[in-house]
Amino acid sequence: MTRTDDCDVLIIGAGPAGLFCALHATEMGRRVIVLEKNGTCGKKLLLTGAGQCNLTHSGDIREFFSHYGDNGAFLRPALLGFTNQNLIGFFESRGLVMETDENRKVFPITRQASDVLDLLLFECNQRGVTVRCSEAVMQVKKNKDEGGFSVKTKKSWYSAQNVVIATGGMSYPATGSTGDGYRIAAGLDQPVTEIRPALAAIYVREYPFSHLSGLSFANVVVSLFRENKKIHQSTGDLLFTHKGLSGPVIFHLSRYIKAGDLLKISFLPGMDRETLLNGLIEKTAAHGKRQLKTILSEYHLPERFVKELLAQADIPVDSTCAHLSKKARNTLIGYLTAYPFGVKSCGGFNEAMVTAGGVSLDSVRPKTMESKLVPGLYFIGEVLDIDGDTGGYNLQAAFSTGFVAAKNIGNSAGTAERSGAVRLERGSLSEAWGFTQGNDNSFPVREVSKREKYRRKL
Repeated sequence: MTRTDDCDVLIIGAGPAGLFCALHATEMGRRVIVLEKNGTCGKKLLLTGAGQCNLTHSGDIREFFSHYGDNGAFLRPALLGFTNQNLIGFFESRGLVMETDENRKVFPITRQASDVLDLLLFECNQRGVTVRCSEAVMQVKKNKDEGGFSVKTKKSWYSAQNVVIATGGMSYPATGSTGDGYRIAAGLDQPVTEIRPALAAIYVREYPFSHLSGLSFANVVVSLFRENKKIHQSTGDLLFTHKGLSGPVIFHLSRYIKAGDLLKISFLPGMDRETLLNGLIEKTAAHGKRQLKTILSEYHLPERFVKELLAQADIPVDSTCAHLSKKARNTLIGYLTAYPFGVKSCGGFNEAMVTAGGVSLDSVRPKTMESKLVPGLYFIGEVLDIDGDTGGYNLQAAFSTGFVAAKNIGNSAGTAERSGAVRLERGSLSEAWGFTQGNDNSFPVREVSKREKYRRKL
């Protein structure tokens, strides 16, 4: 095992948070090294938005605060310090144009996550960041006497004045997100909260709608109950799957859901039990000879779903309103306004988009991302106890936390001596990506595609 040169900033993890922090941490001539356990950088970034990279969300940045569960207040300084408009401007000023879809999600106009990654790597290269792939971190120690940190990998020892943990969470472990950051944090006596999947589908006990898989509903209301107490509620689009429930409303609520919980779903937004009862009574009085399924179709419910509910309520499918008994009517109203689903389990980390839980926010300074317990130690991105809704909120948090951490490091004293710009090292990053690199240290690029007109001319 060899020992490397000292550096000012050592970043563990070459995802969006780590790379963005690295390229901004080079202020004042600081030497920055990024260590990545995988053979390539940004594996999970390449999967975001089904490979199209939903980078952020449009609109006022203050609208973001409510999209991180109970922890949006912690992110407020970071999001205001580096906003969605700042992020869009960063990429567009470098030639990668952004576009916003009808749901206000922001994507690169090329719809290629690889273009986002390429640009981040190019900027790291231009600013002298050293990136070393296939180098997993085994241990991080705080030096008692000389200050700074000692970092052990399978190949080397590193000495750094500042260490930034940007390892991500545990979702999609095939991309390398296996909880390394939590282990490192615990080794430095940094508290870590309970880890669980988030933005995940829900599996239901005795699920009755398997044959309706693929059926979707707009703006349903989902209430979460635990031990007969309502603890959360969310509104959004719902999707029936073969084994349970999915869609944005379930994803956003999944951070709170546990096995054994009860979900009650109202399929008629804005309509409570009493309102529906009065409406059915009026329609029955006015149109007693009409079939019940025809009346229910006026509530914009899918026909297959209506037939299934009638069957579950023991109501013949061709029943008229006049022949609907009070008991059957009450059962049907209950199904439509509060259908119960017992939670068997949440989708695991192989399915979850992000991780709920992580490094405790109580132990991290929200304006700088520096540990309150260990000076010079920073946590950014998904390793923190932060999980955002779908729609670009998680990537925005990664970039914003990475930026404010870099700026705090850049404003601090204690720069290690360096002897010139350090480029992405051949034999590690370049080979891992299959890039070719010229003698002029220009950014290693793959074969030029038809999308090149939208990108920086390299």
